[in-house]
Amino acid sequence: MINEYYDYIKSLHLIFVITWFAGLFYIVRLFVYHAEAKLKPQPEQDILVKQYQLMQYRLWYIITWPSAVLASIFAFLLLYINPGWLQMSWMHVKLFFVFLLYLYHLKCHQIFNQLQKDDVRHSSNFFRLWNEGATIILFAVVFLVILKNEFNWIYGVIGIILFSVLLMLGFKLYKRIREKNQS
Repeated sequence: MINEYYDYIKSLHLIFVITWFAGLFYIVRLFVYHAEAKLKPQPEQDILVKQYQLMQYRLWYIITWPSAVLASIFAFLLLYINPGWLQMSWMHVKLFFVFLLYLYHLKCHQIFNQLQKDDVRHSSNFFRLWNEGATIILFAVVFLVILKNEFNWIYGVIGIILFSVLLMLGFKLYKRIREKNQS
C-alpha cells in the first residue's frame, strides 16, 4: 500500500530537504549579521542583536529543525520502500554526506545557542566560510542522487570548491577596493 504513495513521499522528502538547506544557509547568514552587529556602537548594537536573535530563533525552530526532522522521516520511508538502495555504493557515500550534514546542523545548533546568549565566538568571516560547508554537502548529495555513482560526485564537489575559492578571492578584492575608496 505504501508503494502507491512513493512519488508523494519522494516529493515531500525533497521539499523538506530544500527547506532544511534554506534554513541552514540563512541561519549562518544571520550569524554573519549578528557578529557584525557586535561591532556597532550602542544603542544600534543592542537593537540589531535583539532582532537577529529573534530572527534566528524563529528560523531555527519554525523552519530548520522541523524540516530536518521531516526530511529524515520521509527518507526513512523511502528506504523502507526501496531497501535495495542500501546495497548500492553510491547510497553509502550519500549517507556519509547526510551524516556530515547532521554534524553540520548540530554545530550550527551549538553556535545558535551561543548567539542566543550573545556569546559571539567567531568573526563574520568565519561564518561566511562556515556557510560553504552546507554548499559542498549539497553539491555532493545532488550529484550522487542524480548520477548514482560513487565517484562522479567528486567532479561536482571539486567544481564548487574552486568556485568558492574564486568567490572568496572576489570578496577579498571587493573588500580591498571598498576600503581603498573609503580612505
